[in-house]
Amino acid sequence: MKPVLLRLAGFTLLPLLTLVLPFLLLPVISRVAGAPGWSSITSGQAIGVFAATIILWSWNISGPVAVARSREPHDRASIYSKSMRTRIVIGVLVLPIMSIIAAFVAHDGYRLDAVTMAWSTALTGFSPAWYGIGTGQPRILAVYDTIPRFCGALLSVPLIIATGQIWIYGVLAVLATITASVAFQLRFGEPGTWFPRRPAKVVREILPDAGTAAINFAGSAYASSPVPIATATVPLATATAGFASADSIYRFGLFSVVAVGNTFQSWTLEGKPEGARRRHEVALVTHLVLGAAGALGLGFLGPWASGILFGDPVKADSLTSAFYGLSFFFLSASTPLIRNLLIPAGHQKTVLLWTGLSASIGVAFMVVAGLGSNVPGVALGMALSEALLFFGLLVPASRVLPAKAQAISVDG
Repeated sequence: MKPVLLRLAGFTLLPLLTLVLPFLLLPVISRVAGAPGWSSITSGQAIGVFAATIILWSWNISGPVAVARSREPHDRASIYSKSMRTRIVIGVLVLPIMSIIAAFVAHDGYRLDAVTMAWSTALTGFSPAWYGIGTGQPRILAVYDTIPRFCGALLSVPLIIATGQIWIYGVLAVLATITASVAFQLRFGEPGTWFPRRPAKVVREILPDAGTAAINFAGSAYASSPVPIATATVPLATATAGFASADSIYRFGLFSVVAVGNTFQSWTLEGKPEGARRRHEVALVTHLVLGAAGALGLGFLGPWASGILFGDPVKADSLTSAFYGLSFFFLSASTPLIRNLLIPAGHQKTVLLWTGLSASIGVAFMVVAGLGSNVPGVALGMALSEALLFFGLLVPASRVLPAKAQAISVDG
């Protein structure tokens, strides 16, 4: 148990630094931008999250497993260089489309801010964090992911306050991410093979992982769509600004799900025959407890926290915060089912089926609620998506659990 506690400390403390970043930046942005700008910028951020998911393709799911099972540095370098080739090709296609969508959704006067925020978020798809997860090295997250983005945000705060230009943060964040990605490739990648000189060949490398990537897309579609849907469909900017604040508080909390998920994915797949089933059970219980704590925190403290962080004019309402709390619980609970059990066991089709179904129902519910100016209903749509996904995967995952534990032991 001691190794997982050490990993958990590393994978939790480092995202805590990233957590400080929006606490420093977003309160400044919300007060500089006002209600229309606040909802526009958070919409750009959400659209960027979806673009980052597409760019990342399947590497956040399959990458840690592949790296963890490759012991030779050359093999790991080859895997990472392949990831760079595929992500560059995808990025060239995705980033222009993302920019158009972010500009379309944003309110007048805030399109540049929304687009630059979308870029700053989308380029996190090039982060090498998944490599650090697979190798069990939290230091990689610090040096090549957390610290560069933290420094970019820290530099942008006084400049935004002095000039009132919010796009400054997006530009600095883009520069920080590109610099860190290039530095990591030079240090850990395979020389001369990372640039996609033959795009057609890269496409053939991308296609085999399309099923796993589709799971990412479907899940990210409903997770990233609430604020853009609310901003595009609800005419009252003050209502969507409060919704954007609730969404931001929710995403502050998601760092804990990511940190715990990263830790337990590596631990449960480490290949030791002793206690394999127990490792999965510990991961499942931990995610359930985390989800319950997050749901209570968001439901009861969300409005109060959003008022302090972002100001009373854009304060979240209680019902929206409660629905976001439900989303948090079910997202945390389903994370180990997907990452530790079903995907490593080869049940991508099952995950894709339930993710696509839940995403379709959730997004449709959000759009109908938004067109009816039912702002809390948009949050309820996301909660329904997460709940449906959890209950849909619960039975298949429970069937995999004993066999999965034995499979890990045999492979190790």
